[in-house]
Amino acid sequence: MLGLSLFFRKPPALGASGSGAWSRLTLAACMALLAASPAAAQNKYDQGASDTEIKLGQTMPYSGPASAYALIGRVMSAYFSMVNEEQGGINGRKIAMISLDDGYSPPKTVEQTRRLVEQDEVLALFGSLGTPTNVAVRKYLNQRKIPQLLVASSSSQWNNPQEYPYSTSLFLSADQEAATFARYILATKPDGKIAMLYQNDDYGKDYLKAFQSALGPRADSMIVKALSYLPTEPTVDQQMVALKFSGADIFMNAASGKFGPMSSLTVLLAGAINTRRFASKLARVSGLIKFFFAR
Repeated sequence: MLGLSLFFRKPPALGASGSGAWSRLTLAACMALLAASPAAAQNKYDQGASDTEIKLGQTMPYSGPASAYALIGRVMSAYFSMVNEEQGGINGRKIAMISLDDGYSPPKTVEQTRRLVEQDEVLALFGSLGTPTNVAVRKYLNQRKIPQLLVASSSSQWNNPQEYPYSTSLFLSADQEAATFARYILATKPDGKIAMLYQNDDYGKDYLKAFQSALGPRADSMIVKALSYLPTEPTVDQQMVALKFSGADIFMNAASGKFGPMSSLTVLLAGAINTRRFASKLARVSGLIKFFFAR
């Protein structure tokens, strides 16, 4: 995830700056589903598509440790409802969005995805959230040639069109983002000591690996401590105490969901820290926040 982190941007309000780009992206993705096959011109469609309807599926963490991101699924569903009610759908076809709760649990994602494909017979999965959850169904969807479109995950694993041509990501990949921050630190504080918090899953490990790679031969000396947490943990207090006493003067936060602001708040409330420079990026679905602070 999220993750994001990915910055999960809510679609802009109609008429607001940026709303046109969001609309064009969404409409183009849906229209491409029906234009992709010559059979469409003969009124013969894959499952989930007809002359009057496009049926899309989605899994979202409406419950569980990442439920803060449930708003994304509600916004997407509301957007498609608006398209149906105010615009008559897309080229006369109404969008039926079936969004199911997976609790941010890969086994539950597998169960719900199979239901969407085999029982609800959706044309494609659209905008489902999470790295470990969507990786768990990627092979299944590609084997069945069901598009897995605009996955809300920034893991670099989605950049593999040769092996998984039906899977695409919505966001800039985590390795690109992590490398950007690493280059910034090397340019502005090359003698810094870094403490890093990351999520113990595919997304977090991708982020850590890319960050280390971008720091190059200086990674071992600059990263004085890197600790992970599980998405099911109630807090990251223990990790933050250990990071606080690591001797670092740079805190790199690659956490997601509630753990991003939770860990940042812990740093600011520690009392022993005299914050001199505070640079933050409330990041996509991973909640990336970066702090520079003086000892």
